[in-house]
Amino acid sequence: MNIETAVATATEDLMSNAIRALAMDAVQAANSGHPGAPMGLADVATVLFNRFLNVDPKDHLWPDRDRFVMSAGHGSMLVYAINHLLGYDDMDIEQLKNFRQMGSRTAGHPEFGHAKGIETTTGPLGQGVTTAVGMALAERMHNARFGGDLVDHWTYVLAGDGCLMEGISHEAIDFAGHMGLGRLILFWDDNSITIDGSTDVSTSTNQAARFTAAGWHVQAVDGHDKEAIATAIEAARADPRPSMIACKTIIGFGAPNKQGTAATHGAPLGAEEIVAAREVLGWPHAPFEIPNAVQEAWREVARRGGDTRAVWKKRLAASPMADGFRQSLARPDKEALAAALGNYKHQLSQDAPKVATRKASEMALEIVNGTLPNTVGGSADLTGSNNTRTSAMRPVTPGDFSGDYIHYGVREHAMAAIMNGISLHGGFVPYGGTFLVFADYCRPAIRLSALMEQPVTYVLTHDSIGLGEDGPTHQPVETIASLRAMPNLNVIRPADAVETAEAWEIAASSESTPTALCLSRQGLPTLRTRHHDANLTARGAYVLMETAAARDVTLIATGSEVELALDAAMRLAEKGIRAAVVSAPCLELFAAQSPAYRLAVRGTAPRVGIEAAIRQGWEIMLERNDGFVGMSGFGASAPAPDLYRHFGITTDAITDSAMKLMGRN
Repeated sequence: MNIETAVATATEDLMSNAIRALAMDAVQAANSGHPGAPMGLADVATVLFNRFLNVDPKDHLWPDRDRFVMSAGHGSMLVYAINHLLGYDDMDIEQLKNFRQMGSRTAGHPEFGHAKGIETTTGPLGQGVTTAVGMALAERMHNARFGGDLVDHWTYVLAGDGCLMEGISHEAIDFAGHMGLGRLILFWDDNSITIDGSTDVSTSTNQAARFTAAGWHVQAVDGHDKEAIATAIEAARADPRPSMIACKTIIGFGAPNKQGTAATHGAPLGAEEIVAAREVLGWPHAPFEIPNAVQEAWREVARRGGDTRAVWKKRLAASPMADGFRQSLARPDKEALAAALGNYKHQLSQDAPKVATRKASEMALEIVNGTLPNTVGGSADLTGSNNTRTSAMRPVTPGDFSGDYIHYGVREHAMAAIMNGISLHGGFVPYGGTFLVFADYCRPAIRLSALMEQPVTYVLTHDSIGLGEDGPTHQPVETIASLRAMPNLNVIRPADAVETAEAWEIAASSESTPTALCLSRQGLPTLRTRHHDANLTARGAYVLMETAAARDVTLIATGSEVELALDAAMRLAEKGIRAAVVSAPCLELFAAQSPAYRLAVRGTAPRVGIEAAIRQGWEIMLERNDGFVGMSGFGASAPAPDLYRHFGITTDAITDSAMKLMGRN
């Protein structure tokens, strides 16, 4: 080793130890947290940032920055320590001293939007790996549109044993290898430790063979040998495949009595062990104290990123594609979308087609995709059932990322997390489809869409017992209620083609709320045959048919059951009972309306809710003593009309429920 290399290595040793010191100090101050992963991965992270990764703390949203994802989110102090050392203006030392405390930016796990330099929320293991796959895919797709002068960056992800045990990791690894995402490099923190102890108590998987079988470039290095780490990264960047670098590390590296054990995973080291670690590491500084020379070394990383960004900005200014590039990163044109869908709604009201709302969704998507330049669709191997691919769409394939339709395969969970990565990367408006019942496979990623305020759209078809013969395994009687329980998620179950078009306007123009579209398999008539310029679905619920005089009862329904409510209202009218009908496609949007509006829609007369699902979640629409016509258990396998009769979701049942409420049964 020559003198220059020796000096550089010594500097990187200090840079790594700064991460370790800040991690153990912050966890100790909080009396909570995970020091083991940051201490074990400090060498890998230091080499990556110091020699390869380009970010600029002065512009944390610079589009061509490299993406860094800490998938093992419990190791959040590694991220916070690095961002402090790099000089992000919202990550001063007080933030580290208040790690995991109320109001601090240094949450227990990295949370997107809480601090600069955090690319995605992680913590649920495996999500970061898969979201990073989405980012790497988006980078290649954006590059295919705007070229290497404007889009030329890498996605790096640090993953632990737990990330690779989670089932979603298999979906993500398989997909990334198939697509050939060569700008993705994953570092596996191969420390052989989980909470329960050694990993051999629960797994014997040969991870290198697994990644190799999926089409990845695979290497193994000593995770504390900085030159070996750098050489491996260079080899990974030179290979056209996605790369996995297995980094053999010691969890809690530097803590002489606890390193290499589960004791360092999720608890403070303790004052005595921290004193001993400082001695072992040759770090004689007080808690949270960083020497100027070490701080300056990290700031040089930031300056390099700033210089790279400055050169990129000049390329952007000179590029003939600059306007299109900026437009791709902007929010969708709401006015253009509203105008296009408004004209389309007018035609629908005139034509009054009878179509399943899954088909109505495809029809509306022709307008959405024809209006917005950067929508990206897909399906989890159900394209023909979800109707998510419109006429002009072309598939994204290995080696050709210029398309706009993604075949995710039977990987519902990965599809959802990859869409989060696409959305977070920027440049595209993603949507993807599966059956509604399989939303349970997507749930952790849908939850992160909501938590991170990413406007991803989930096209969830076959929404009730109306799918018929496939039976109870595919009939999502409880799924809508469970999705409605999730904060910041709009769950929309449209009643006809008009409401479906309005639902797509809501979803495609959303800025911070994901949307779940619950769509029917069976054909539904157009109920809105009189055109309204306003998007009535955006109110969540509205009066579809009002009574001439004071209401005797209000029938409130969603989706395919709105037709039944209208039929029941006419039946009740024959009996001299005045029944209003309310269509309630989105309870979340209705809850956001004013109290006066909600009262006007719900009315004060007795109410009957109608939905081919369980009642749970209907509190915004119904009082305890109001009636409900729906499901109380699982479905069965039979033609849809037979199922509706068998489970009592019929015009007669609605009429009887209304009569009973009025004491006239």
